[in-house]
Amino acid sequence: MNSPEEILPGVLFYSYLSAERKEKVCLWNHPTLIVQVSGLFTMETSEQTISMAGDETLLIGKNQLGKLIKTPLPGGHYETIVISLQENLLRKIVLEEKLEADGKYVGPPNLLIPSNEFLQGYFQSIVPYARSAGSAMTDEMGILKVKEGVKLLLLALPELRNFLFDFSAPGKIDLERFMLSNFHFNVPIEKFAQLTGRSLASFKRDFQKTFGMPPRHWLQDKRLTEAKYMIEAKHQKPSAVYLDLGFESLPHFSYSFKKKFGMAPTALYYGLSPK
Repeated sequence: MNSPEEILPGVLFYSYLSAERKEKVCLWNHPTLIVQVSGLFTMETSEQTISMAGDETLLIGKNQLGKLIKTPLPGGHYETIVISLQENLLRKIVLEEKLEADGKYVGPPNLLIPSNEFLQGYFQSIVPYARSAGSAMTDEMGILKVKEGVKLLLLALPELRNFLFDFSAPGKIDLERFMLSNFHFNVPIEKFAQLTGRSLASFKRDFQKTFGMPPRHWLQDKRLTEAKYMIEAKHQKPSAVYLDLGFESLPHFSYSFKKKFGMAPTALYYGLSPK
């Protein structure tokens, strides 16, 4: 299985990679619970880098961009379960359990969850369903398991109610600061707009005022400038930097780089003169 399989559509996912390291850029629209069964999981955002191994659990906050790195054990495999805590389900829990946020959450946007015997038992109960590719789990059972997980999280950390039950839309945030921290993520302009609390039209208008050029032009220019710095000052190979800076292919990166700087990135790396 090379990509997460849906056990409960849109909510519960299972990923098994036998022996291959994978990297991908992710946008988390909802709070997300990651249960690491085996292998190493690493999440990199502009604010945090978090790694966890087997039998550890991470709660990811909503409306974030980040890079996900999946690393199997030496001679082993990578296995994880992902539970997307979508707003409509969290709202149902609020109504059914008479719960609500009692303040603004002020902690880190992503946090490792301390283990206890209740959570351990809960996660162990999900693994058999995940490994059977969902054939034994009905939608109703899946929803019940997600609700159970939320209740056990709140039992372990009651302050998470402000983390989970904040249903406000992202407010308008500092555009310049956000883009300078997240320009290297390869996501559509519409997603950048959403994460800065703006409509697409408002985002483009504010962007032009802030940076003096349209978003797509600025992103390419910024990524190329950063690539030149990483190759020139840090002596990193072009093949090692282009994906980290949001370029989809090495040929496209090389063409754009040469067009801007007058030499291929490999020529810069090896200290050659432009031909």
